Amino acid sequence: MVQMINALTPIDAARAELAAAYDLRFTPAIRTATDSVYERVKDRIPEVEWPFFAPLVFAINRLKKEKDAIILAHNYQTPQIYHGVADVTGDSLQLAIEATRVSQSVIVQCGVHFMAETSKILNPDKTVLIPDSRAGCSLAASISPEDVLAMRAQYPGAPVVTYVNTSAAVKAVSDVCCTSSNALDIVEKVEGSQVIMIPDQYLARNTAKKTKKKIVTWAGACEVHETFTAADIAELRSAYPGARIIAHPECPPEVIAAVDFSGSTAGMIDWVKTERPARVVMVTECSMSDNVALETEGVEFLRGCNLCPHMKRINLENILWSLHTMTEEVTVAEEHIAPARAAIEKMIALSRKGD
Repeated sequence: MVQMINALTPIDAARAELAAAYDLRFTPAIRTATDSVYERVKDRIPEVEWPFFAPLVFAINRLKKEKDAIILAHNYQTPQIYHGVADVTGDSLQLAIEATRVSQSVIVQCGVHFMAETSKILNPDKTVLIPDSRAGCSLAASISPEDVLAMRAQYPGAPVVTYVNTSAAVKAVSDVCCTSSNALDIVEKVEGSQVIMIPDQYLARNTAKKTKKKIVTWAGACEVHETFTAADIAELRSAYPGARIIAHPECPPEVIAAVDFSGSTAGMIDWVKTERPARVVMVTECSMSDNVALETEGVEFLRGCNLCPHMKRINLENILWSLHTMTEEVTVAEEHIAPARAAIEKMIALSRKGD
């Protein structure tokens, strides 16, 4: 006879420890304390699900004060994180800028690993945590420092403009960083008529259409955006007559040519809030449209999105676990911090010029 061993999995053990340390029941007191949060998210989170989320939201918001922590959350995080526990929300550029202003001693990065590295680079003396270190990025994985050095050798003198969706090691061998919201601005402001722009081939190709400078690209792509096609846009127009369709510049050029507007996550949000179309489709990560919908009354948001599996690794349970145990801490090799920081700070400085 095979003897059955009653052993908890690591996840079960973590949940058991959290349940022992915090009251995670949906009590009347928790309901009252989180009513204002649920009022913001009720159109995207069914009432039947809120009793599970509410105790975690309450525990996280209380614990982050005890730990002197601030939570930074990307626009792709789920509504219960974005509206429930985040102190700062935004796209990569906004989070990078806000990371330079943080006064708390602990930063919890609700995003992917390169974002947490960026916070650590800008705050080397602070503790930076990511709730799940497996939250990676197809773009960051597509290029190495050796690849960048090889491109430098092939195109001597050309400045290297590196998307923030890269590792600290890649940033460290770059001249300046960029995000999707400032890519054209950075390309126009760096010296020279030829620019190496890495690693997103579609962001580079879409930027190249707007500048006279020659842009050398790399074959990286975002797994959320690269799969969209012009046929998808045609199908959406057929399914949703009259709806405005907007997309992220990490999409292929033929997609960008077929939509009504393209821009960074912040740019897309600003466009919707300014234009206020009756119906809109956001061709990007799904949670972003959920978050914007909760902030934009009177606009109907239609589905035409993909999920980012890496962003979805972050959830309320592992945020609470991260604060409870002060794990998983993000570190950056000492030799990468100064040069990577210089590339990020140059981006921020160039972005502010002419504002």
